[in-house]
Amino acid sequence: MELVLEVTQEADGGFCAECLTVHIFMQGDNWDELRDNVRQAVRAYFFDSIPPNSVRLTLALIQKLVADAKYFGHCHTSPR
Repeated sequence: MELVLEVTQEADGGFCAECLTVHIFMQGDNWDELRDNVRQAVRAYFFDSIPPNSVRLTLALIQKLVADAKYFGHCHTSPR
């Protein structure tokens, strides 16, 4: 079994990781700290059961685009 965690970077530069299949949520001030925290959390979560074969950290890029006519261009429709 592979455990997949979605990672997002916070505005302060830190990282948050949330597992998509079990209830694991971790934070870290930097990437190395996050990885260490994830390892500890996975060990703790699976202390009395079979742990996953691997853990995948997937960094999600979240980008907000502002609806600006100059940026997106003008959309003109003509009446029919």
